[in-house]
Order: sequence, then C-alpha cells, then structure tokens
Amino acid sequence: MTNLKAVEGLDALTRSLAQRTPDQLAALLTRHAEPLARRPAPTELRGLAGALWSYETLHHVVLHLDHPRLQVLAATARISRQRAAQGAAVPAAPAPGADYQSLMAHRLSFPQLASEAIPPEDVYAALGASAPGPARTAAEAALEALYDAGLAAPAEDGAVVVPPRVPQLLAAHDLGPFTPQAPASGGAASLGASTAPAPRTSPHDESQAAATQLATTLERLLASLATEPATLRKSGGLTLREVKRLAKAAGATEPHARLLLDLALAAGLIALTRSPSGITALPTHAYDDWLTKPPGARLAPVLAAWYALWDIPTHTPFGETPTALVRGHDRHAPALRHALLAALADVPPGAGALPPPLPLPDAPADDDTLAPLRRLLRAADWHRPLAVAEQSMADERAAHTLHEADFLGLTAHGTLTPLGRALLADPTDLDEPLRDLLPPPVERAHLQADLTAVVPGRPAPALAGLLASAADRESEGHAVTWRFTPGSVRRALDSGHTADTLHEALTAASANGALPQPLGYLIQDTARTHGRMRVVPAACCIRSDDEALVAELAAHQALHGLGLRALAPTVLVSNRPPAATLDALRAAGYAPALESDAGTATVERLPSHRTAAPGPTRDPHAPLALAHRLLGLPAAPPEATPNDGS
Repeated sequence: MTNLKAVEGLDALTRSLAQRTPDQLAALLTRHAEPLARRPAPTELRGLAGALWSYETLHHVVLHLDHPRLQVLAATARISRQRAAQGAAVPAAPAPGADYQSLMAHRLSFPQLASEAIPPEDVYAALGASAPGPARTAAEAALEALYDAGLAAPAEDGAVVVPPRVPQLLAAHDLGPFTPQAPASGGAASLGASTAPAPRTSPHDESQAAATQLATTLERLLASLATEPATLRKSGGLTLREVKRLAKAAGATEPHARLLLDLALAAGLIALTRSPSGITALPTHAYDDWLTKPPGARLAPVLAAWYALWDIPTHTPFGETPTALVRGHDRHAPALRHALLAALADVPPGAGALPPPLPLPDAPADDDTLAPLRRLLRAADWHRPLAVAEQSMADERAAHTLHEADFLGLTAHGTLTPLGRALLADPTDLDEPLRDLLPPPVERAHLQADLTAVVPGRPAPALAGLLASAADRESEGHAVTWRFTPGSVRRALDSGHTADTLHEALTAASANGALPQPLGYLIQDTARTHGRMRVVPAACCIRSDDEALVAELAAHQALHGLGLRALAPTVLVSNRPPAATLDALRAAGYAPALESDAGTATVERLPSHRTAAPGPTRDPHAPLALAHRLLGLPAAPPEATPNDGS
C-alpha cells in the first residue's frame, strides 16, 4: 500500500530540484556528499529526492542544523503528522504473536508520517512568530535554508512539505522554545576582571606561532614515519611504544602526536598497508608532493581534515588505551566542532576564557572552573542542538576539542583567530589565510664562523634538506640553528657528497655567497680522512693503502668485537657484516666509506618508504558533472567548477 501524500511530497521536492541551476544543484550535492556517498549515485532527480529524504541521510544531516532550522523542520513535521493522523484510519493492532513484518507495518503506519503539506503561516504561528519581528525573520530565513538544503520543498500552492519520517527522527528530542538568536557565549569577562588578565599577544600572533610550530612538528612526524614505518597492533591502532617514538621524533606530546597521525591519515598523507610483519603505517606518494609545497599549503588539507574528522583524537573516554590511526565512528564530532567555533566567533578579543585544564576535575556542577565552558556549551548548543548538550560527556568532549583548536592555531585567548574564522566560513578555502599567516620559506642561511648556520624563519625544503644532511639541528623558534661538526660533515660525505660538491652547495645556500673560513677548513679536513679505508661486503673486509692505519685498526681495543684479522698489509677481514663494521669504526672515531664489489664507493642513504593511497580522492568536478546529468543538460566544460554557495 502506498502513501499518496508522501509520494506527492517527493514530487514537490523533485520539482524544486529541477528548478535549480547546475551550480546550485552541485552545491547541494557537495553539501550532502558524506551521507550521499554511502548510497549508489542517483541517475535521475527523483532518485536524488528519495536519497535526500531517506532516513539514513536525514539521520546524518539533522546533526548539522542550527536551532531555528531544526525548530522549523520539527514544527512543520509535527503539524503535518497530526493532520495526517486526523484524516487516516489507524490500522488495527497486530494480533498476539504477529510476525515482524506486521509489527513494523503498524509501527510505520501512515498516521505516524508527516505527509500533509502545511501552510507556512501555520508553522510560524506554532513557533510564536506570527507577528513581524526578529522571531518571524529568523523563522522565514530558516525555512528558506531548509529549501536550499533539500530538507523541505514548496508545494504548488505554496505549502511546505517535509520528509515524512522526520517525526520519528526527532521524537526523542526536546528542542525547547523557539529562540531566534544565539545566547551570549559568556567568557571570562562575566567572571570578573580578576579572572581574565589582558592577553599580551593578539589572536593573530598566537595563531601564527601555533601554525609555524604545527608545520614543523608535522613535517618531523611524517619524516620519521617515512624512515621507519610504524606497526599497528593486531587489534588495531598504534602501539604505545610507536606513539612514544613518533612523538619524540616530532617534538610533540603524545596526545598531539596521535592527533596529527589521525589528521595525516584523513588527509591522505599516510595510509595503512599490509606487510609480512603485519599492518604498517607509512606515507603515501601524496606526501612527496606535499613536501614541495609552501608551509601554508601544507597545513590546508590537515586543518580541513580536522574539521570533518569523525573523532576527537585527544579524547580517550572510559579509561580506554590511547592510540592512533583507528578510523573514527563519532559522527557528532564535526557538528560539535562547528558549534564551538561558531559560538567562539561571537566572543570579542579580550573577553574569552581559556579552556579548562585537562583532565577535567571531578567537581560539582556549579564549580567555577567549568562555568565558562558550560556557558560556551549553552551558546554552542544553539548552533547544533543535536550534537552538543544532548551527547554524553559533553564537557570532556568540548574541552578536548577546544584544546585541539588551540594547538592548531584556530583559537587563542578564548576566541577565534583569523584562521579559525576562515575555517568556519569555508574549510576548502584556506590557502589565502594560511599564505598571509605563514611567510614564504627562507631560501638562504647565514653561515657563521662558529660553525653554525642560522635561518631567520622557516627554511625552504631544499635548504632544510641540505643543512640536515651536513649539520645537526640545535634549536628552533623564530630562527632555526644548525651546527657543523666532523660527524655531520662525514654524514654528508657518506650520502654521496664530495668536498667540492658540498662546498659548492653550501656556498649557493649562503646568504652572503661565501663560506666562513673555519667551515671550509672543516670540510677539507673531514674529506681528507674520509674513505681512507673501505669496507668490502664479503662479511667483510677492510682495506686501506695506509699500512700504518691498517695496523692501528688491528690493534685497536674498541674494535676487538669485530674479530679483525690481517689478510695483507693493506687488508683486514671482519667477522661482522658491513653495516655493523661501519658502525663500529665510526663509533671508534674513524671515517670509513662503504665500497661496492665493483671497487667504487657506495652512496649511503636513509631508507624512504612509500605506499599508495587507499583510494582515489573525490573529484572536485564530480558534483557539477552529476548535476548536469540529472538536469539533462550537456556536460560542463572541463574548467568549470561548482559554486560553493547555494
């Protein structure tokens, strides 16, 4: 049996979709990309209408409705269901022992559906917004927003039709009275001036410092993962030992390392792949392209991934073991982030309150420590009523989210930074804000007579790679410092440089186009002794034209573990493999070079691991192409892109 009224509602939505331009329809497809991706792509507008009003799609979409839109949708559905029930006969209750199909048919009987079209004036009256004023304006704007989002459609006579199953979806939620405007976010100002010292730096400066540190930390984390892939537990997620290792390599706390790992996974910079030792995490080929980009362009996909991530990576509820690289299932997390950022957008600079320290105290509900957070939650609840206060552990989830936003440079001093406002406005358009926030990388270094290299800013990838190969990083901040030592120069020679090529590369990277005399001497002295002995892979031999040096090695007590034996005045044999022999010689203060079986020096390089991304990323042109097909129009030109507005 078919509910004809419900069918007429889908007809109204289909007509509404058919009246849109390709750009408008593409914007709708982009807005609902997450839930629609879980269904087969529609082949006609009627199929799209059915997908938009399916229970599965609505269950996801309503989380992202603010208070006015949710109230208008709920009020329309409530009135529609009541009027449908008045004109329909209720099926008889199933007999005892009835099968599941009969029980569900009764549960989903027509009177339970919102299948009647409702005049807008009746909806406004139910919300107390009949008279002109702020409430009426907010209700009208909310209804237009529902039309744009495909969550309601105008019938031919101007009445409103909504998805028939909305009453079942919202039946358990108490939305309270209609509130046209968001409540004040409060903040430290409402606690008194003594609790809100004036910040010494602006939100912009705080954001710049956080973004600079974030770019450096993420680069180190991924570089460590590229050198040594991380193995996951059989039950999923990284082991605590791997998290500690990567956190140390990145110079980050363990919670922040877990956060960055999850964001890199979501951004496609790393992937999980199966190997003989189990499932490992390592960078994808996209990581190589990422390395060539300036700092701002590197952070854009990572921040966009945070905004949409189905998880709060730094929050570990119920005493669970902290881990990373586990696909999240918290579908409320993106709506919670939006709600908190939207609430903070109304807090003026100097009036915000810092997030409470973690872990949250076990305090009574009226404790002043959590008072600013709970005022912020009340304001955030207006922006996303179904994703904030109604969720369990709301205080903890919000506090961890706010600390993550601080770490990412999106908030500072209890308010949004310019970068946070840009993310809230459009997560896909962060290139310009980040370009303004992070200056271009520095291409030259100041090489000094004390054997240090100072880069006043963030070094370009090529400069950072050169200095990392020939010097040891000492400090960082607004300026990054490296120090040249015999060991670091020897490392550069081991990687394939000669004295001449290293001298030439450092001269080209010098800010004044010249090398300090002490650095030139260090390179020459190190190169003079480098390669005087060669390790032959025969498990293995050491040879040198310097007979005195060979005799010295044979008698050296620190090399006793190699079991060195003289085969000739210029040749020693070791009972250890080439790699172990090289390490032992270098630990004893010598500078050997590895020789191939062809008699030439072998270039030593750190291993670099890559894997393919798990699947193709979404084509940004796909929504517009689908919109043209659904509307029966010729395909869009290749250079056309969908309009983000609706």
